[in-house]
Amino acid sequence: MSAVQTLAVTEDEAEIRLDRWFHRHFPVVNHGMLEKLLRTGQVRVDGKRAKANQRLESGQQVRVPPLGEAPAEAAPREKPAPKVSEAEARALREAVLYMDDDVIVLNKPPGLAVQGGTGMERHLDAMLDALRFGLEERPRLVHRLDKDTSGALLLGRNALAASRLAASFRSRSARKCYWALVVGVPKHPMGRIDAPLAKMGGGRLGDKVQVDEEEGRRAVTYYRIVEKALKKAAWLEMEPRTGRTHQLRAHCALLGTPIQGDGKYGGQEAYLAGQGLSRKLHLHARAIKVPHPRKGEIRVIAPLPEHMAASFSFFGFDPGAAGEPFVAFEED
Repeated sequence: MSAVQTLAVTEDEAEIRLDRWFHRHFPVVNHGMLEKLLRTGQVRVDGKRAKANQRLESGQQVRVPPLGEAPAEAAPREKPAPKVSEAEARALREAVLYMDDDVIVLNKPPGLAVQGGTGMERHLDAMLDALRFGLEERPRLVHRLDKDTSGALLLGRNALAASRLAASFRSRSARKCYWALVVGVPKHPMGRIDAPLAKMGGGRLGDKVQVDEEEGRRAVTYYRIVEKALKKAAWLEMEPRTGRTHQLRAHCALLGTPIQGDGKYGGQEAYLAGQGLSRKLHLHARAIKVPHPRKGEIRVIAPLPEHMAASFSFFGFDPGAAGEPFVAFEED
């Protein structure tokens, strides 16, 4: 790299250390080299000097100086990027709900990871070339959804757009509305959950979180019951006002009504039986509302995935009963 770059920290990168962020984006920069760049002020966060162990926040701007050519022995052995089949590329393009010169809103299908991980080669980040639509730059992820969560996902088509969109998540001017089918019915028809969340640890728990009043980060979710099927199930509309890992899944479990298909937080109680009821996770990012990077506002609604549409039909829920997204929580 021979020029200065300024990269925005995406929502899914929030809370990671600066040195780990660097390793993710520039694996050829070893720890010693990064420390030198930090000591000399060549790497900065939001224009200020930083330390390797600094925790990043969504929307922050990281200045990356020209790095030159890495020594041959420092360069990792690169795997060839997974090839995107024409069928996969076509499916991604057909999932585009909104596009202009700066922004793409994608209806992410359930089961597709947004970013890679250990042993995971098929993920959206590796397939973004299919969404260039003639531009030289590949689109950039601005936030993320869990692998099994479907719905509205925002992409920036250039560096400026990605930076401003990420900043809107950091300032909470971006709003997201989710639909979920939960097992059981919450006690109150409408409410606010304010329960701090912290990761439980490694091992088999992975990135599972739990309510932790002492160590947890504040997590706030508004919810309302749209429709219910006796005491068996309920359709919830939810708006998270913070963006913690697995926030909605953990908060629904806290209500005593785990999301259908969410065995991670609800165990066997998270699986309703019935012909036409899928065991997949029933959590969908229904709508997104965010300031446009240049002017105006983007407001997009994502249709339900097939398995959730079938489950709604099973219970006789009418998707039109919810009305306009965000209206129920406007006064909160």
